[in-house]
Parts: sequence; C-alpha cells; structure tokens
Amino acid sequence: MSKVYILGGEQSDYERNWSKEGKSLVGMFREIIEDGFLATNISTDEIKKLNNENKIGAFIGNFAAENYLSQGHLGAFLTEISDVFYGLPSARYEAACASGSVAIDAAIAKIKSEQYDLAIVVGIEMMKTVNSKLSGTFLGSASYFEKEAKGVDFPFPNLFSKLADATIEKYNLDAERYMNNLAEISYINYSNAKRNPKSQTKNWFMSRSQSEMRKTESNPLVGGRLAISDCSQTTDGAAMVLLASEEYARSYCRRNNLNISDLPYIKGWGHRNAPLTFNSKINESSDNPYLLKWTRTAVEEAYKKSELEVKDIDLFEVHDCFTSSEYAALSCLGLTDPGKEYEAIESGLISFAGEKPVNPSGGLIGGGHPVGASGVRMLLDLYKQISNNAGEYQINNARNAMMLNIGGSATTNYTFIVGKD
Repeated sequence: MSKVYILGGEQSDYERNWSKEGKSLVGMFREIIEDGFLATNISTDEIKKLNNENKIGAFIGNFAAENYLSQGHLGAFLTEISDVFYGLPSARYEAACASGSVAIDAAIAKIKSEQYDLAIVVGIEMMKTVNSKLSGTFLGSASYFEKEAKGVDFPFPNLFSKLADATIEKYNLDAERYMNNLAEISYINYSNAKRNPKSQTKNWFMSRSQSEMRKTESNPLVGGRLAISDCSQTTDGAAMVLLASEEYARSYCRRNNLNISDLPYIKGWGHRNAPLTFNSKINESSDNPYLLKWTRTAVEEAYKKSELEVKDIDLFEVHDCFTSSEYAALSCLGLTDPGKEYEAIESGLISFAGEKPVNPSGGLIGGGHPVGASGVRMLLDLYKQISNNAGEYQINNARNAMMLNIGGSATTNYTFIVGKD
C-alpha cells in the first residue's frame, strides 16, 4: 500500500491571546493557512490546480467552537480566507481533545484510497473567549456531562485526579513518591517548553520545588490531588500539516530539490475507544495489567502496522493534559511494565537528555493545549523531529517518533508513528 508523506506545516504561537488582540476565528485560519503554505512552499496556483482536478481536501479538527465562539460549520471557513478554496471539499472533525487526530485519520484514508493527492489538515481552537471556570464547564462535555460534569467546577482536573487515585490503588504505590513523580513530569514539560519558541509557557517560571509545593498560594489545588502545575493550560492556537500521496510527494521533492528518502511519512497508527465514563473504563480494566487497556491497544496496533518496537522509537509526544495522564501513558507506550512507570521518571529515561525523551516540545502542560489543535500539533512536531527541523528542541539522530493523543478521560485513543527509511 502506498505511503502517506508529511510535507510540513506550521503552528501558531501558543502564548498569544487572540481575544485580547481583537482577532477573530477567520484571522486564526488565515494566519495558519498562509504560514503553513509558506513553510511548505505550496502556492495558491498549486491549490487551484489540485482543486480543479478534485485531488485535494481539507480536514478541520475542532472540539467546541459552538461553546467558545457560538460558531459551528468550521469546515466552511476556508472559503472566508480566499476564493481559491471555493469548491474544495472540506469538513470539520470532532473527538474532544483528539479532534486533530480524527482529522488526520480521515485525511490519511482519503489519500490511501487515491481520492486525493494532497490533504490540508488544520487543528484549531479559540478558548480564551471565556473565563477559566466556564471553559472548564465547556470541556466537561468531553465526558458524560450529565453523570460526570454537571454542577462540577473544573470536571476534568477532578477526573484525572481520580486517575491518580486509581493508579495508586491498582499498583499499591506510595502516594508521596507517586506525587513527586507527577511533579517531575510537570517540571520536565515546563523545562522542555523553554526550548520551544511557539510554546505557551516559554517565559513562565516553574522550578522542581515549585511543582512539588501543591496546596500553596503559588500552586493551589484545582481538582482532588492535582494542582495548577499538574494541568495543561487554557490556550488559543492552531496547527496545520500537509499530507501527500507517495506520487505527489515524489513530484514535490523534485520541484524543491529534496530527496524522498529524507521526507517523513506515517508508518503506523492505532485508534481505539474505551468506555465513555471514567468508572466504566476503570472497572473494565480491573483484571488487565494496564489501567488504560484501550490506550495500550492503540499503541500496540501502531507498533504492529509500522513493524517497529519501542526500542526503535527515538522520542514520544504524549497527551499530558494532566501529569497523571502522562504517568499512565508511559507503560502503555512500552517504556516500562505496567505499575513500574516510576522507573522511567526516576531514571531520567524520559527527560530531554534521556534515552527515550517524552514531549521535547513541552507537551500540553508546557507547550499549550488548544484542544482541537493538539493532535495536529503533535504530528507537526514529529515531522519536525524526523526532518531535523525542531531547532532548540531537536533530538539528535531521530529516525522514528510516536504520538499519543487522547480525547476525554482516555476514551478516544489515537497513536501515530512517523519516520523515514
């Protein structure tokens, strides 16, 4: 089967507050599309040609624009940018925080079926239109709202605190040691984000001791065990990647004096859904060694499709919406046995200088989490690492990288492996 290549893309600066700038959703779309085309050297004439041939489509990942902006139908917004998009097939894709990944998945399917040569994939979310409490309520719709979020302040910090509780109980962990491990995860992500010029927290302060000082004025609790340092932030932002068929990628390389062997492509992927409610998924996994059994299954399927193993992966971008989610992900990725995730943290394995760095970009905690954009941003970062374009957060000699993007309380689980031959 033919390969799906990544030509490149762009992300917005996640430190920006678009509402304070007085800019609209159209403005965010315009900037990310124009910057993405500039980064990949794709002209509007080329888009026109492909559109006339009906060999291009657009896939928009977004979670909650109806709530944050009173706006739906985001797939049609490209037509507000330029008439070059008139007639171009485009639609919005939604799977909570995995909305970007479901857009990527749909684009891959269209290219592999040979309907399109080129796919424009955009993840986009404007969240700073409301205060943090109301934003938390909006995000609660990624859970079973009536059962898990209605009337609850900040429902997702509470749900992922329950994940922390379940982890401690299932593996009989020392609670203080576990919370110190979560603090280290936070510190690593904040530290990595300082190398990333597009990260939200590149200028924020976070020391290791600060991340451990929960339940203080400078690091108050938000939900259950979890404090501000354990949480990703409310973020405005967008990311865009261009995916291409093998035939189109070869033509693109000839036009741009590139070698196809240096162009990253998608080697494997997995997609599995767990039960919607947190209690259901934990109960279902009671006899399984993995707390998040369907997350583990999505990872295994990506390894199987790519014919790679964890030893072959040089770095990971994972869904650290909360420190407890990254902790649980470490065994799912195969970095440790289930219940032994602390080994990867305490040994330095997942640090920037470690053998298996996790979130060199800063992840969601350090980099930012505009929820509908995060999956696309992760894929863009995998592209940057494999093509040696990650700048100050480049991992040396990276040949294969994996991402894990989840929606809800690890309900929708998406994995992709990107590499080169």
